[in-house]
Amino acid sequence: MKQAFSKMLLLSAVILTDMLAGMELDLFVPGFVELQNSFNLTPFLVESLLSVNFLGYCLSLFFVGELADYYGRKPIILVGLMIFIVGSVLCLMAPFYSFLLVGRFMQGLGIAAPAILSFLIIADLYPLKKQQSLFAILNGIMNASVGVAPVIGSYITLYFHWQGNFAALLILGILAFFMALFFVPLYPQTKPKENFPGEGYFNILRSEPLRLGITHFILQFTPYWVFVGMSPLLYMGALGVSLKHFGYYQGALAFVFAIGSLLFGMVVARYDQLKMLKISGYMFVFGFMSLGTVSFLDSFDPIVITLAFLVFVIASIAPSAILYPILLEVMPRAKGRIAALMQGGRLLFAALSLQVAGYFYQDSFRNVGMIIMVFIALSTMTLFTIVNRGGETETGKNIL
Repeated sequence: MKQAFSKMLLLSAVILTDMLAGMELDLFVPGFVELQNSFNLTPFLVESLLSVNFLGYCLSLFFVGELADYYGRKPIILVGLMIFIVGSVLCLMAPFYSFLLVGRFMQGLGIAAPAILSFLIIADLYPLKKQQSLFAILNGIMNASVGVAPVIGSYITLYFHWQGNFAALLILGILAFFMALFFVPLYPQTKPKENFPGEGYFNILRSEPLRLGITHFILQFTPYWVFVGMSPLLYMGALGVSLKHFGYYQGALAFVFAIGSLLFGMVVARYDQLKMLKISGYMFVFGFMSLGTVSFLDSFDPIVITLAFLVFVIASIAPSAILYPILLEVMPRAKGRIAALMQGGRLLFAALSLQVAGYFYQDSFRNVGMIIMVFIALSTMTLFTIVNRGGETETGKNIL
């Protein structure tokens, strides 16, 4: 009974850090207009508060992954949350724009640790089947947090102004810190034997299953962020969707993925995983065809475009939940670095792809849709390659 209660508290701590990671970026966005007026900022300077946060996050990722494999998950998560808390205080008390900029950078540096290491706590504690179930549920919680964050942020801004959003992040950060401090155990860590810093990343990239799996995750992640990143220009600029209704289109994708992940987490252990991945692959093909039709016709109907892309979003649920824990088990002593490579690679590749989509954008969905289709085709090929190999590692062990 006591062990079950301890696990429940541990899961609560992981869920809270997962929610914080999901809300950190979007919660303060509704306060942009007030921030612009309060500090007399140009649109570029306001947007820089997002960019500098993303920069801090990316810089921190690879150090976090390596340090977590050497010193354990808990110490690195606690250090990351402390940095996040200091950054939140700077933002909340900022008398000048420079304080905001430094604070947002520190928030990005700090949030990387709980964002990628919270699941590794689960991976260290539970067997593979249970990991997949819990990861699907955590994925659902994070995406629900992303979907609801702008709504919550709007009401906080309405009643407590832009400072209220940073106060909310500060409170969440402090709660997450103490939950991690008291309820996350300090697991003994077997330190990897390597000759120089960063050698572990080279070893990961030498592994063919890991190269294939990480490549698939990067390719699967990219279409979503290209779509989401271009949707403000497309929906409000070209399709005539009002600001009031735009959030429904954006939120629909996150909430469908969130609800689907939560439901999938309850059933993933009951069915054959290869068959589920095959079904996802066929759904990728159907999503490719749906987007191809909409792109070819150059549709200007936002509902049709959203529904066409929703097929791919639903198809992504099973591969995300099934494959991520499996890839971590290929090199158990390098879980932190594997997670860092997947997360960092996805973010950097998505950012570059979004710039390409922006360059070719011509006030319609056609070019955006064609770019998304390329990545869906590539992610479909890598998924079927993984399925055909049956999850086999270099040792010949079948892990699916």
